[in-house]
Amino acid sequence: MRSSTVLALLVLGIPVLAQKKDPVKWKLELLEGQAKPGGTAIGKLTATIEEPWHLYSPTTPKGGPIVTVIALSADNGIEKSEVWRPKPVRKFDPNFSLDTETYEKEAVFYLKILLKTAAARQTLELTSNMRYQVCTDRECLPPVRRTASATLEITASAPATPFTPPDGYKEVNAALAAATPAAPKTQPAPRNAPDLIRFALVAFSLGLAAIFTPCVFPMIPFTVTYFLNRQSGSRADSILQAGIFSGGIVLLFTSLGLLTTAALGPFGVVQLGSNPWVNAFIAVVFVAFSLSLLGAFEVTLPSGLLTKMDQASQKRGGFAGSLLMGLTFSLTSFACVGPFVGSLLAASVQGDKLEPAIGMLAFSGGLASPFFFLALFPSTLSHMPRSGGWLPRVKIVLGFVLLAASLKYLSNIDQVFQWNVLNRERFLAGWVVLFALPGLYLLGLLRMEGIQKDQNLGVGRTLTGAAFLIFAISLIPGMFGGKLGELDAYVPLASESSYAYNLGGEKLVWLKNQYHEALEIARRENKLVFVNFTGYACTNCHWMKANMFPRPEVMAELKNFVLVELYTDGTDCFPAVGFGGQAGFLVAGSPCGRSASRSGPLADARGSESASEPRP
Repeated sequence: MRSSTVLALLVLGIPVLAQKKDPVKWKLELLEGQAKPGGTAIGKLTATIEEPWHLYSPTTPKGGPIVTVIALSADNGIEKSEVWRPKPVRKFDPNFSLDTETYEKEAVFYLKILLKTAAARQTLELTSNMRYQVCTDRECLPPVRRTASATLEITASAPATPFTPPDGYKEVNAALAAATPAAPKTQPAPRNAPDLIRFALVAFSLGLAAIFTPCVFPMIPFTVTYFLNRQSGSRADSILQAGIFSGGIVLLFTSLGLLTTAALGPFGVVQLGSNPWVNAFIAVVFVAFSLSLLGAFEVTLPSGLLTKMDQASQKRGGFAGSLLMGLTFSLTSFACVGPFVGSLLAASVQGDKLEPAIGMLAFSGGLASPFFFLALFPSTLSHMPRSGGWLPRVKIVLGFVLLAASLKYLSNIDQVFQWNVLNRERFLAGWVVLFALPGLYLLGLLRMEGIQKDQNLGVGRTLTGAAFLIFAISLIPGMFGGKLGELDAYVPLASESSYAYNLGGEKLVWLKNQYHEALEIARRENKLVFVNFTGYACTNCHWMKANMFPRPEVMAELKNFVLVELYTDGTDCFPAVGFGGQAGFLVAGSPCGRSASRSGPLADARGSESASEPRP
């Protein structure tokens, strides 16, 4: 999200007045004005460049500026043509932070034109088409198209025109082929390491939180004491057994993650953030497990399976027994741990294809950590809080939190299908209630399991309940158009936020999925097009619309552009049209049906730019 913000600001920084500058003049001449059928004609194409501008060579490496492209118009009398470029100056370009090839003041190109044997005309109008971009050390102009022409006479008596390229000249296609490396073998798309680390930390935190549930917390002292009081081993052996026990927990839950990945496949766990069916599945899982935590029902496993696992662990003993004991513990605690596991697996299918396995590995590590830690430092057992009424309270509070989280996924479905049932006001009303309820519960105003009548309030319970109520109340301004800061990324936008933002009484109007109309308007008004690839279920896009575009300095620049939003999800999503650098775009976004994540590409609509040009 932050990288897309920087991209948008950089694009907005391009001076709009620069559109009117034209610092390059082109001239096409023929070394010989005549050529015979099947012969060769040599054209001399001269670019005169004003200072301090420079032109980029056709062989400049990709990934930087728009390079110079020179091609002859298709003609019945031309068999093929070659472009020879002079030796450029290769140096570091501060505009693109890479080495580029440039020409200053003047650049002379040669066109080697092979004519057909049976020329259909007595004269040929040779037209060279140039597309290029020029820059100084401080600014760049948008790419433009220019032409230059010359007339060639076709006659059988024309002398041959030999061509020996001057020193330093290279044929453009041959030079590009020599510089292009062999295509690498197909590799999976690289994962975003920081996102995976954050996800793993959240999963580990959920594992730690699952410890404080009625099924797990009371088992800690009993299990750790069992390892420390083994008669057949030393303390080192007890620690080893505790490690194997913890390994059994990690093994079971990580296997669940791997099975999820295998069952869904790469398609099932990648680029599904905006898929309404995936969001519906996640919402159902969240609602089911939240109701389980609130006491509506319990998630249990068959008792026969648990009995057999327990008997096997006692019979085997040693390392195998400790491993089976860890597996049995994981299964018996599933009634309380299940909501965490199910919710984590459901959420992980929206990310990288390895997220289910990584999430379960981190979660089980957090769940198993106290058993191993207490085996290392057994004296800590005496300082642990005792089991009591606070355990059911943890379940109730987590149930409300999961129920609130389910609204986010239901909101994604509503926005993608554009039902407008769960709009911003109703969504925030639901969050206000669902986050206020645990606060009221902890303060003893809502009677549920874990809170007894006339029970005294402790300091921790009071402060936690107050925190929930403060958060719930802070959401209320958002129902009336107020900003919520970072939270705006996770809640539906206000009804007009996608199309206009107020600026001193003025409105900036965004066209929706009207890319070609935006180009036409830009051509008439001689403006640039600012393209925002966005999505109904895209959190990064919501953040940009709520926190970046409304800034006065950004809005002041946006007034100079024709603004268009292209939605990459939803029933009216804009189909992929092959945007790319060769069409004057800084690409940010993704095709229809995938999750969008960035905003701010810039299109040069002044010339005859085509939206169907291939991406380089």
